[in-house]
Amino acid sequence: MPIRPDLPLEPEFGAPLDPIHPSPDTLNLLALRRSTPVAALAEPGPAAADLDAMLRLAMRVPDHRKLEPWRILIIEGEARNKLGDIFAAARKLRDPDVSDEKLAGEMTLPLRAPVILAVISSPNHHDPKKTPVWEQQLSAGALCQNLLVAANAMGWAAVWITEDPAYDGHVHAALAMTGHEQVAGFIYIGTAKEKPVERQRPTITAKATRWTG
Repeated sequence: MPIRPDLPLEPEFGAPLDPIHPSPDTLNLLALRRSTPVAALAEPGPAAADLDAMLRLAMRVPDHRKLEPWRILIIEGEARNKLGDIFAAARKLRDPDVSDEKLAGEMTLPLRAPVILAVISSPNHHDPKKTPVWEQQLSAGALCQNLLVAANAMGWAAVWITEDPAYDGHVHAALAMTGHEQVAGFIYIGTAKEKPVERQRPTITAKATRWTG
């Protein structure tokens, strides 16, 4: 059941904060968190107040030199149909011989969930200290992950995907993206029609080693 979080007030700039926040609930969420396949998402989705809370939480993200190198587009309601038209037009430009059936499929992609958050990686190339673009892009990725965790903690199912439209220039232009921006991900959010099943996970022994010099 979705919950309306009772969040503390945002700290004032420069306020001292606790360096740790012991939370068994958070550990449990991270241990069991699972993205819901987009085909298993349905209405309803989070309301405006829920999204505001979700975004506030998600934007508390590592951000070297406080550049805020990302932005978020909230896509819901009729805007999803307009995005579907853009996806179809982009597919037609990529593949002029595409079938009408596949074009229709492109048009329905944004209708798979009631809310989509398009996270745009927007590196600051005018940073006088020249923070590496890669670090700024990682911050956008961290924001995507925070959105998934915040959505789950608030009782919503979600998944982070890209697909071909995320890399398409026609889509970028329609979303008013500049030349240096990229789609970090489309975060689809809604209510799960069915429980996702656990997938294979990496093992610590396979992916982590102790470096000793």
